[in-house]
Amino acid sequence: MYNFKNILKNLKNMNRNTILICIAIIIIIITGILIYANSNHAFSLPTIFGMSDQQIGNNVIKYINDNQLAQTPASLVKVSEASGLVKVTIKIGTNQFDSYATKDGKLLFPTAFDMSPKNSASTNQNASANSNNTQTSVTKSDSPMLDAFVVARCPYGLQMQRAMADAVKNIPSLSQYIKVRYIGSISGNTIISMHGDEEAKENLRQICIREEQPAKYWTYVACQMKSGDTVGCETSTGVDSAKLSACISDSSKGVAYAKKDFDLSTKYNVSGSPTLILNGTLINESSYGGRSSDGVKSMACAGFNSKPSFCSTKLNTAEAASSFSATYSSSGSTASANSGTAGSNCAPAQ
Repeated sequence: MYNFKNILKNLKNMNRNTILICIAIIIIIITGILIYANSNHAFSLPTIFGMSDQQIGNNVIKYINDNQLAQTPASLVKVSEASGLVKVTIKIGTNQFDSYATKDGKLLFPTAFDMSPKNSASTNQNASANSNNTQTSVTKSDSPMLDAFVVARCPYGLQMQRAMADAVKNIPSLSQYIKVRYIGSISGNTIISMHGDEEAKENLRQICIREEQPAKYWTYVACQMKSGDTVGCETSTGVDSAKLSACISDSSKGVAYAKKDFDLSTKYNVSGSPTLILNGTLINESSYGGRSSDGVKSMACAGFNSKPSFCSTKLNTAEAASSFSATYSSSGSTASANSGTAGSNCAPAQ
């Protein structure tokens, strides 16, 4: 049996060249591992101790699909590394999104904001060019239609609805030319929405009011977006609750109405709430004044062959508050189209 003295004796008896050869072999092995890890993203040193980037990507897709966070099943496009995180490119329907996960695979970030300094002159120039292209490419009509695709519990969907409701309040005839549509999918006779069952129920409730009690739609929406009080708002705005309940429970009514919205959202490749479609053309609200009641009026008026007189009416140019809010705007100051939450939206798993 070896003891400590025997070990020392053996070490002394080892040939110096043998030791050097052993060290060289170890170095070659380590170098080979590093070269292979750098050239093959499916394998990296962390795989020895934890999950690989590919495994993390697979887990992200499984999490999204298992929790029904997407309207249609998500699939993995690729994984890569970005700023110390695992960048996971996801495909949902025809759209691709980038999400991010921590290297230990425990935390998922549906989206990320790039805070790198931008060249403001170049950005403004591009924005101006996009604005001009968008406005001139819209098909004109004697009776235009501005469709706003939203989900009922998205902070930015609520923001757009708030701006639209305020526009209709001040120019009632605008209601003929703007319409809120909803994003979702149907499983059996059940509506599915990106933020869960409560949102799906509210989507269906609003769809039924829109279709069967249109005179109550905008007052109901304007009420419930203050705090999400559906029952109280049904009562205070005079919604016929029995008629509403019948619509919701009858799949030939409520679900059928919803399917028309969902089919249109698929047609236009809608992937975020809100998405604006004017006369069948995707538009950027920032080109028309942003998510304000005056911006809504400007978007609708951009679709006319000959603009009606109400298009010269000046409405609120302040950006509407996002999420639930008791007031139209979180700030009394005028907001530019590119400030605050302008451009932000809710999208499945992004």
